[in-house]
Amino acid sequence: MLRKTRIAVIGAGLGGMTVAAFLQREGFEACIYEQAPAFSRIGAGIILSPNVAKVLRRLGLEDMLVAAGIKADCYISRAWDTGETLYRIDFDAATEAKYGGAYLNVHRGDLHAILDRGVKPGTIAFNHKLAAIEETGSALRLVFENGVKVEADIVIGADGLNSKVRESLFGAEPLRFFKAAALRTIFPASALNGFAIPDCTKWWAPDRHLLPYFLTSRRDEVYIIGVIPWERWDSDLSFLPSSRAFLQEAFAGFHDDLQKVIQAPTDVTLWPIFDRPRNDTWVKGRIALLGDACHPVPPYMGAGGAMAIEDGAILSRCLATYDSAEEAFAVYQHVRLDRVGHVQRISWENSWMRGPTDTDWFYQYDPCTAPLTPPEGPAS
Repeated sequence: MLRKTRIAVIGAGLGGMTVAAFLQREGFEACIYEQAPAFSRIGAGIILSPNVAKVLRRLGLEDMLVAAGIKADCYISRAWDTGETLYRIDFDAATEAKYGGAYLNVHRGDLHAILDRGVKPGTIAFNHKLAAIEETGSALRLVFENGVKVEADIVIGADGLNSKVRESLFGAEPLRFFKAAALRTIFPASALNGFAIPDCTKWWAPDRHLLPYFLTSRRDEVYIIGVIPWERWDSDLSFLPSSRAFLQEAFAGFHDDLQKVIQAPTDVTLWPIFDRPRNDTWVKGRIALLGDACHPVPPYMGAGGAMAIEDGAILSRCLATYDSAEEAFAVYQHVRLDRVGHVQRISWENSWMRGPTDTDWFYQYDPCTAPLTPPEGPAS
């Protein structure tokens, strides 16, 4: 495809930043439009598995991520009441060599700041909330709520669960509430009062789970996400304030080791979990979707960000390889559907590493070298 092709990426999330960074390295004119006023260190933790670490290495960002986050030495699944180890994987040098990348915990805000280093300065336009996409015949016109209008040859919708780009393709579709909510908190490790915890441990009960993990190599910051049943979400807000008392109530009866952890945080928030039914159409004309805009998943496998980053790597390769957007988009969708669908199924089941698990198919995958197989035909 001609490198003078103008590509507009809507959304500066993980997938949007990844696809833009790769496209810019390929010589494309790729600009990112983000509705937020700026990046900030708010939000939550995120786990970057080896399949993602390989992508970030290709962008030259892996060392910065290792410095900002933590190479977890293990992942442990434990029974909620007895503390029995249900599954364990150690991330030592041999495991890292086997999978070709590290297993990293990092603050999402720190990850965003590092991804910002991966794109050209001045190519992110903040305060640009998309209002509409118009066909002009020769181009696509993007209309933003701030009154700005921009023309592009290709549009990539990386604008999340409530994607305006998706709505422009398929119309407004209601979200599906997963009948669950997530309690989230970040707190200084000093609040543990010397109680030692592993780098990453998930506690499993029949209807809920809780995962505390360190966010920095100094092990001075801890993130907790605990998912509980929640019958309905009536608020228009994206999250609600909660409390340590409610966190303790929600996980009352869990093992004493966990009780020593959940007494530490002070600021707790409650987030609804929404997704959408599977949709196997992610592309139309000169517009493509990636990440939560086309395949949202509940946070049970911790793979939503990974799938968006993988999408970005594959989509950029397709655009750099094929002569037309239509051909590139067809290959991108074909290559991604089965893998993403498998991740969606596991996430919906909430079964990932609950017991003995084959992690090879997930961690060994490298979207920077995976075959770009057309819907029918040999790999490229």
